[in-house]
Amino acid sequence: MAKICFLGAGSTVFAKNVLGDCLHVDSLRDAHVTLVDIDADRLRVSEKMMNNINRTMGGNSTYEAFLAEDARKALSGCDYIVNAIQVGGYEPCTVIDFEVPKKYGLRQTIADTLGIGGIFRGLRTIPVMLDYCHIIEEVAPNALMINYANPMAILTGAILKATSVQCVGLCHSVQGCASHLCYELGLPEDGLQWRIAGINHQGWLLEISRHGEDLYPEIKRRAQLPEFFSRDAVRFELMKWFGYYVTESSEHTAEYTPWFIKAKAPELIERFRIPLDEYPRRCEMQIQGWEGLAEVLGGDEPLDHERTGEYASYIFDAVETGTPCTFGGNVLNTGLITNLPAGACVEVMCVADWNGVTPTYVGDLPPQCAALTRTNVNPQLLTIEAALTGKKDAIYQAALLDPHTAGELTIDEIVSLCDDLIEAHGDYLPAYK
Repeated sequence: MAKICFLGAGSTVFAKNVLGDCLHVDSLRDAHVTLVDIDADRLRVSEKMMNNINRTMGGNSTYEAFLAEDARKALSGCDYIVNAIQVGGYEPCTVIDFEVPKKYGLRQTIADTLGIGGIFRGLRTIPVMLDYCHIIEEVAPNALMINYANPMAILTGAILKATSVQCVGLCHSVQGCASHLCYELGLPEDGLQWRIAGINHQGWLLEISRHGEDLYPEIKRRAQLPEFFSRDAVRFELMKWFGYYVTESSEHTAEYTPWFIKAKAPELIERFRIPLDEYPRRCEMQIQGWEGLAEVLGGDEPLDHERTGEYASYIFDAVETGTPCTFGGNVLNTGLITNLPAGACVEVMCVADWNGVTPTYVGDLPPQCAALTRTNVNPQLLTIEAALTGKKDAIYQAALLDPHTAGELTIDEIVSLCDDLIEAHGDYLPAYK
């Protein structure tokens, strides 16, 4: 019987997807699952929901809920851990991440991976994750952690650098990239073969073919046609100049470079259809819909669950049974991508089996792709450095090297912005020197 702990189980819909998937897997149908969250109400809904789905599907799993202060009990003896925490929530911290930079004229779309918002989301989350990981080192030293929380590369990199916890980061952007691109361009989606490598949210689709035919020439032709370009304008523009498509959406990608969100060129926002403040809008919609959703998911009517495309249950089953599973995972760069920095958190194809998770070798990315990706790796590494050393200068350096922030603000403005964000976050951040 496997034991699974879900950190951040108040993310009820996501918990349903990951844990509901496990009920479709013979090796996991009798798992003991512990649910951990800081929000007692959401935790109660998630526990009731999973017990309901388990009954409806005829599973033999058991579910036990713990508030975060009792995480040691929840983690004790675990085989697998899923992390989906968000430190500081929408209010106050996400609001701070967006509203304080606006005072400097710095606008964002999602702010959960890179940019000034991604940096501070990482700074407030790393200490909490390291606390959990130090508990895991004591009470579940052999457990495999799957990190789903953003900023993916920053958090996963910090965990792997600072602890002995076995951890791999998972993101949805790799598995659907090739088929989504073909769908956007009106190309067949069956029989695709593809290869992706890079970093989280900036993996490069290095190859894509169908029945042995290279699709890139036709993809590039169609992507520049007016009827298709506007569907994914930022990514198609990058593909035009760098030669390859990236894994994450245009609204994300717009804030990973200095070229698309510019106060001095507001016409770019319309031209490239960039949804400024997109993440706060999504958060507000989810908050407004929570009461009705909680009533359904936490109700007494039988709940079923169809297996999703989430990798977690496939990975757990592979480790339990030895049947290999291949997926895109986030791991430390130990010579896997040879023209990205050693110790960076990279996204490469991995294999899960009885041996755990084994990443695969890539070699060099195309030089122009590696060059762009290094501009994203630099602030990630310095954010980790700041969190692990407590040095305030590393926060400034991360922000100064962030492509979008540096493309908009002066050195003095960036330093002042960081100071304002540190003050606004208050106790959500440790003290920096």
